[in-house]
Amino acid sequence: QVQLVESGGGLVQAGGSLRLSCAASGRTFSTYAMAWFRQAPGKEREFVARITWSGGTTSYADSVKGRFTVARDMNKNTVSLQMNSLKPEDTAVYYCAAGVRVWSYDSWGQGTQVTVSS
Repeated sequence: QVQLVESGGGLVQAGGSLRLSCAASGRTFSTYAMAWFRQAPGKEREFVARITWSGGTTSYADSVKGRFTVARDMNKNTVSLQMNSLKPEDTAVYYCAAGVRVWSYDSWGQGTQVTVSS
């Protein structure tokens, strides 16, 4: 019910920063939460961060806590992921997701590549 488009990926040196954005369209009025996942080559997709749409409650994976910040703009229907102090192990394709239920996602973006060089 929601279409998602990620942007902002790129190549950055270790210790640097990137800001990802996710633009949502379609039936966004029923969205409960939006989240970021990532998948590195040869590895399973993993949870990164989440924000509830109405309350703005955030959750983070331990691996990114203190370095990444997720936020939303309710007027623009966008979600961002500010990534600081990037490490080579952060290299992955980052996906935006949206869902209408708690910890459940049924809409996914196509992904954006983040590469962190050492």
